[in-house]
Parts: sequence; structure tokens; C-alpha cells
Amino acid sequence: MAGHSHWAGIKHKKGRADKIRSKVFSKLSREITVAAKLGDKNPEMNARLRSAIQSARAANMPKDNIDRAIEKSEAGDQSNFESIRYEGFGPNNIAVIVDTLTDNKNRTASSIRTLFQKNGGRFGAQGSSSHNFKQKGVIKIDYNLISEDRMLDLALNAGAEECISYLGEFHEIHCEKEHIYKVKKLLENDINSFISTGIEWIPVVYVEVKDGEKDNIITFLEHLEEDDDVQNVYSNVKLKD
Repeated sequence: MAGHSHWAGIKHKKGRADKIRSKVFSKLSREITVAAKLGDKNPEMNARLRSAIQSARAANMPKDNIDRAIEKSEAGDQSNFESIRYEGFGPNNIAVIVDTLTDNKNRTASSIRTLFQKNGGRFGAQGSSSHNFKQKGVIKIDYNLISEDRMLDLALNAGAEECISYLGEFHEIHCEKEHIYKVKKLLENDINSFISTGIEWIPVVYVEVKDGEKDNIITFLEHLEEDDDVQNVYSNVKLKD
């Protein structure tokens, strides 16, 4: 079924066009390195690593970069990265969740707090905004690879709960987070290229904003995503076309 316009669609389109490629590759490399360090170096035996590599390929990251990121996981002096979630509220009181991967949590916390404050938001404690979301397994596939009807059939047959298609952009499949790799494995029988796979925060209720309020919100969310330690940003904002 057709999807509505919200930050998931906006950030996907703008992410490819606006971000500096080297910064995107750096974040993808970090995820590959951490995934390889925490599990098997063989992506067939490590679902997180396999998903990270597929995301890197979808971003046209060179194979040499991917291989170096995996090799880096074996280096004795490799930094210990930690996954930390930050929460708060942005302009128009939109709820925001920021997932980071950092080797210096003091630096990261200070940067995220400053970004909230400078953009009319407020930094909150864990749990302050996450009650506005639910965690789901989310799989994204290029829209042009497969028709909406076929994608919906495959998703439901694989055990997914929902399939949202963003016209001309991507298909977004939702499932229970515990079943994400089971659903993905079944989809791999018919699909060999994925944009991304992961556990994401899906809003329970969206906050709809007026045209004149869009720019400040998009700028705020983009500034968060541009931080080197930030891996993902989630918001319950709904932007009308």
C-alpha cells in the first residue's frame, strides 16, 4: 500500500543527495567493523554484518572499503565502540530518538545536547520520548526492483506485518523485531539487494506540521544526522507533500 510522507521518506531522499559521501562511508564502515568484531567475520554466519554490508553496497561503497572495515575488527588497538540512545524533543515538540555508536560518550552526549538546544529543542532522559514509539524490524528495498503488489505478497508471505511503498523511492517492510532476520532470509529467496535492515523506532502517533514549520524541523534532524557519532535519527513528525 502507498505510504504517507514522513521523515523516513524525506531523510532517505535527502540522505543520498546532500550528505558528504565520505561521511556516509565512515558511518557504514564503523557499523561493519563493530558487527564483525562482535560476531563471525563471515557475513553468512553473522546477520548484523550481512545487513551492514548490504547497506554499504546500496550506498555504492567500494568493496575494498568493506573489506578494510572487516579487517579493522581484528586490529588489537581497535577502539571500543558503544551503542548509546539519546532522547528529547525538537521544534514543535516533536519526539526524537538518536542512536549513536561512539568511542567517547562524553563527547557524543555534549554534541547531541548542544544540537537540541541550538535548534529550539530540549534534551531528555532515556524514556522521555521513546514511549511515543514502538520498536520494529524494518527492511528497505529499492522501489524499482519490484512492483508494489509483488512486494506486498512476498512481505506478507514472509511473515511481515506491513509493507509501505514510497513511490519511486523504496519499499519499507515492518515486522516484529525478533523476526527480522527470519523475514529477511525468506525475502532473500526472491530479492538479492537491500537498502537497509535493522531495528527501528516507529512512531505510534505522528505529529503533523504546517508548511511554514517544515524547514526548521528538517534542518534540526539533518544536523543530528550529520554528527559523526550518530547512526540513526527517528522522529514522529509527519510532513505533508
